[in-house]
Amino acid sequence: MEVVITALGPDNVGLADPIIHYVTGQGARIAEIQMYDHDEEQLFAMLCRIAIDADQFPMLQSAMRQIGDHTGLAIRVWSGDRRRVPRLAICCTFVEHTPRAVLEAIRDGGLAAEASVILSNRQKLEPLASEFGVPFHRIGDATGAVDDTEMVRLLDQYDVDYVVLARYMRVLPASTCWQFAGGRIINLHHGLLPGFPGFRPYHNAFSARMLSYGATCHFIIPDLDAGNQTINQRTFSVNPGTDLDSIIQRGESENEPKCLVEGVRRVVDREVQLHFHRVIARR
Repeated sequence: MEVVITALGPDNVGLADPIIHYVTGQGARIAEIQMYDHDEEQLFAMLCRIAIDADQFPMLQSAMRQIGDHTGLAIRVWSGDRRRVPRLAICCTFVEHTPRAVLEAIRDGGLAAEASVILSNRQKLEPLASEFGVPFHRIGDATGAVDDTEMVRLLDQYDVDYVVLARYMRVLPASTCWQFAGGRIINLHHGLLPGFPGFRPYHNAFSARMLSYGATCHFIIPDLDAGNQTINQRTFSVNPGTDLDSIIQRGESENEPKCLVEGVRRVVDREVQLHFHRVIARR
């Protein structure tokens, strides 16, 4: 089975050694390894993708817990092969169309996944969670600012496989991205990447007098809207003279939901994966 190990914590010497020594000592094949030293934050981050026999997975988890206790690293051991039906955390803010589309696709059988929890920095979409019988947690304060530590705690509590950012209008900190690295965070960006990144892609495309608009479903890495991680893109065309409000309404209600659902489907059906920050087809 394929396993992703991530480690994050205060920078020090020799942090990777016990992890690498253990997995190689157990005969694991290393398919990918990345290490980062963020000197300005005094932070160490690591990702290691390995292949092991499935019966070794519990021992690997136990060994990594012990190494984490010894080194002070937050170590996570995850495999997309461990469940037939993966568990999703759906993160959202105000826009209902995209998270609803994911929930409906799960309900109707279009997505072979389970919606385990809905997280939001606002209260607005709690009725949506109630409608589909999914636990809801607000992780933002009165201004919408997010408690990122609480977010990570809840992702661990619900033992999620993938984090789906369904128009979640906050930027994840690098520490969260590292802890769920390796293709576990899926984002819906409401513009075509790499041409229209940022927070106002509809407005920017409209200012550029575009007649085609779109959305991008991509894996998250610490670089915002980096572009090489595209899972799916979907476009629509408008007639000359179409006003911006009509374009946004069509994009949010029709194009974005379909783009996200198809992107999530490709991931949970194990058609694609992230490898060295690039999307590749699974063999």
